[in-house]
Amino acid sequence: MSHPHPELGAPPALSAAGLRIVALGGLGEIGRNMAVLEHRGRLLIIDCGVLFPDEDHPGVDLILPDFGPIRGRLDAVEALVLTHGHEDHIGAVPYLLRERPDIPLVGSRLTLALLDAKLREHRQTRSPRHEVAEGQRLRFGPFDLEFVAVNHSIPDALAVAVRTDAGLVLHTGDFKMDQIPLDGRITDLRALARLGEEGVDLLMVDSTNAEVPGFTTAERDIAPVMQRIFATSKQRIIVACFASHVHRVQQVMDAAVAEHRKVAYVGRSMLRNMAVARDLGYLKVPRDTLVELKDLADYPPDRVVIISTGSQGEPMSALSRIAYRNHDAISIRPGDTVVLASSLIPGNENSVFRVINGLTRLGATVVHKGNALVHVSGHASAGELLYCYNVVRPRNVMPVHGEIRHLVANAQLAALVGIPRSQIVLAEDGVVVDLVDGVAGVTGKVECGYVFVDGSSVGDITDSELKDRRILGDEGFITVMVVVDSASGKLIAGPEIHARGFAEDDSVFAEVRPLIEEALVAAVNDGNDDVYQLQQVIRRTTGRWVNSTHRRRPMIIPVVLEA
Repeated sequence: MSHPHPELGAPPALSAAGLRIVALGGLGEIGRNMAVLEHRGRLLIIDCGVLFPDEDHPGVDLILPDFGPIRGRLDAVEALVLTHGHEDHIGAVPYLLRERPDIPLVGSRLTLALLDAKLREHRQTRSPRHEVAEGQRLRFGPFDLEFVAVNHSIPDALAVAVRTDAGLVLHTGDFKMDQIPLDGRITDLRALARLGEEGVDLLMVDSTNAEVPGFTTAERDIAPVMQRIFATSKQRIIVACFASHVHRVQQVMDAAVAEHRKVAYVGRSMLRNMAVARDLGYLKVPRDTLVELKDLADYPPDRVVIISTGSQGEPMSALSRIAYRNHDAISIRPGDTVVLASSLIPGNENSVFRVINGLTRLGATVVHKGNALVHVSGHASAGELLYCYNVVRPRNVMPVHGEIRHLVANAQLAALVGIPRSQIVLAEDGVVVDLVDGVAGVTGKVECGYVFVDGSSVGDITDSELKDRRILGDEGFITVMVVVDSASGKLIAGPEIHARGFAEDDSVFAEVRPLIEEALVAAVNDGNDDVYQLQQVIRRTTGRWVNSTHRRRPMIIPVVLEA
């Protein structure tokens, strides 16, 4: 089993007969999925998604894949293939198209429709569209693509088989093997077996649920639970889920109709996506069921359902604003029922629990995955992955889509079915994997980091700036101001000390003031009298005192004025 090494160097030149795969996101995290395939000097991109920030990313709106390794070669991109319409697979497309607006986009009907709605908001309409369905084949340069139906938590998901002179690569996208899906569209095991008979040289396979034993619960199993919640709730029901989870919204819609409740959407992305899904026939909404949010007051509370974004506790989402009483149209009333109908993305747990506590404090009954079957995963569990390996029998395996623990668990499953460990490639973002003469292996690494979106700013925030934000949020800051004689460097006034997020009463600094004065006098006597050196003296002295006295590490901002 090939493990990437952090000291890997730059990869060698790719031979004409080889195929290169580099993930620019999605390996080592849940989100930001983007894989770049290179063959004969041309590039094919599979997915281009975003990662949603967690508590370690204060002020960040989105996290993008790093386009840096291909920025100088965007003219070599033959196409961008999108496996399905979730944000972690299509959310970064507008940002890539800023750099080359005419990249051909390839995806299923619903996927492209959801993307088009997003691109219109970004005023991007130049890219050619290639709508595909399962069973179709399409060629872009040296890449011959075949699309395979897979079942996921959103309709119209596809796996893609990429045939090249270097071999056949099968990328599953996100998938599971629900045998009784709501839309009747199952993962096409016959197509997977046929590809396996042809010979899959590299299988890139979804790892999200590799640690979960058995088989993923069927989506239909949620319906009785949802119906029971709707039948027993006496007040309003608010359901939060991902804005692209059409299957889940359909189940909520069905339960609402059965109990004669009106439905309103909350959240711009929810309104946009469900309108697209309904227009294309993927979402069935009976007449007179949907109402505008502003009209909910016309109906009694036991005849109302609100479908909202914000199941991950995102600070600016509708549900978070409702929980913190910041929403301008919705406030929680005692007896309301709130259903969190989605999984917890790793890293979001604290945010979600804060929202749950806020809703509960306001008198709501909160139903979530931890206390009721209101969510099932969209990803294959270990039993399904084993089944997939046995059907496809790939020569080489590269686990994708997951944190490191998920990738390793998936690799272990591949080994269980007899795939040699030397032919199982574990890679992280930026690690270069070459397929040459039927053998896949790590050959190097390219620089590949996080790209942060903060408002309209893309890529301007550095890791050090994020660290400063975390310090300010967690530890506060202290400013220390002194005035020194410009000729002698001696202290004239100060130190004047103020703090935010550290101590309410500035009198706590009484004991550090003489320490700062002594340190400044000693520095000047030693000939260290320029402004920068005196700032460093203040920072060190104050930092030592704060750490030893208060066990805190606030940001310290020294200000030295000359007079």
